[in-house]
Amino acid sequence: MQKKMLCAGCLEPGLKPRLKVRRQPEARRGWGNATVLVALSLALASALSGCSSFYTEGATAGAGIAGAALAAKVTSNAAVATGIGLGAVAAARAGVQYSERVVHRNTQDGIAKIAGPLEVGAIAPWSVTHSMPIEDDEHGRVTVSRTISAGALDCKEIVFSVDHIATKNVPASSAFYVASICRDGENWKWASAEPATERWGALQ
Repeated sequence: MQKKMLCAGCLEPGLKPRLKVRRQPEARRGWGNATVLVALSLALASALSGCSSFYTEGATAGAGIAGAALAAKVTSNAAVATGIGLGAVAAARAGVQYSERVVHRNTQDGIAKIAGPLEVGAIAPWSVTHSMPIEDDEHGRVTVSRTISAGALDCKEIVFSVDHIATKNVPASSAFYVASICRDGENWKWASAEPATERWGALQ
């Protein structure tokens, strides 16, 4: 009887480390897989220049995976895990929308800078190279159609084109838009987004 108790006492310490050793690799493997998926999603999304919809979906998917991995690590409560996941997705979408607004604002200010010094009827080329490759670099022409006001409030109406060069399967084309610009000190700023929401979407 004493031998059995001694053996049980000897085995007991040996069993605990085995259980721990089996559980730790599984947790690490799950966390590692989630990390790899997040990295692949974000890398693929950022690599595709001009695919803003893919960028949006990639960032959202990456946030969802990261949120799920974090939730699994922090809690086993389904409600709390859902909250963490939704919060991560919402934060990712807010970040995507902010980055798109920055890109659009830079494009608008770039056109305004070229158009500001022009006289009515004069035409000048414009081009924008995005530092964040979530949209295609663009170029076109801009002209001042009329002077809206002068003096303390110096504003002009402009017409600008977005020109697409010809490719093997698609002929060259241009799209035209109307907007207003106003002088702000030494700089010219975009006064309004043109009515064409197909260009700026909800992020005017």
